[in-house]
Amino acid sequence: MTILQEVARPAGARPRPAAGHRGMRYLFVVPYTVLAAVFGVFPALYAVVLAFTDGAGRFAGVDNFAKVFGDFRFLPAVGHVATFLLIWLVALVVLVTFLAIVVHAVRVRWLSRTLRLVFYLPGAVAGASSVLLWLFVLDPTASPVAGLLRAAGFTSFNQVIAPGNLPPIFAVIAFWTGAGGWIVIMYGALNTIGSDMIEAARLDGASALQIALRIQLPLLRKWISYMGIMSLAAGSQLFVEPQLLSQASNAVVPNDYSLNQLAYLYAFQQNDFNAAAAVSLLLLIIALALSAVFVTRGGLFERD
Repeated sequence: MTILQEVARPAGARPRPAAGHRGMRYLFVVPYTVLAAVFGVFPALYAVVLAFTDGAGRFAGVDNFAKVFGDFRFLPAVGHVATFLLIWLVALVVLVTFLAIVVHAVRVRWLSRTLRLVFYLPGAVAGASSVLLWLFVLDPTASPVAGLLRAAGFTSFNQVIAPGNLPPIFAVIAFWTGAGGWIVIMYGALNTIGSDMIEAARLDGASALQIALRIQLPLLRKWISYMGIMSLAAGSQLFVEPQLLSQASNAVVPNDYSLNQLAYLYAFQQNDFNAAAAVSLLLLIIALALSAVFVTRGGLFERD
């Protein structure tokens, strides 16, 4: 755009991007669109087709869903995943937000950077590797926190990973691997809050707690909602942790502990891909419904 065109442009009007810039935007979007369609949209549509047909490809109505609901393993798997999600999401929202605000309040630059790095490092470990690491942490005979495990009354690995103990254990593992990245994201969101607003609140006599509750938390609401949606989507797919613990404990942890494991058994042990698709579709519906709660309560798409 020339200087004369810039001057002649009406006040408040946004400049139109050049044709080359528009082409670059499409160039960046195309790879994601292709991958999302091939590995996201098409498999989801295929799962919908499988869920409402039988093994011969005939329309089966809700027969596959009735089969899944009638399976004695289904309701326990729902309870396991629901308990894990409740513990994890509450811990994630409360602790991540608290730690991000604490790190943001640190005035020493090198200490703030060090804390962010320390929080982020566990997330750099791959999920399966993280679970293998936790196999040692949860074993009282080899754990670096063996004293704490014995003080809690655990003397063997199988006692620690008893099915009743698994929801908080999985929540701790998930928090350890995923919280650091969200702390860094929340820290960046806190940096978008104008310093003049914080200083004005301090001049008015607001304490650090009042600033956090009345300024920072309301402005972080959308980010907290986004974190809840993404964490819900990941947590409802619980599979790697119970699968590896099941193999390591010689089936002390059942191999149908979670809904994803149940779908895996349907597909690859019973050769019933239609029932597996029904389980996956139920997971999708539940995740979408709960995500809608985060969106509406968090005002994720509201314009300021």
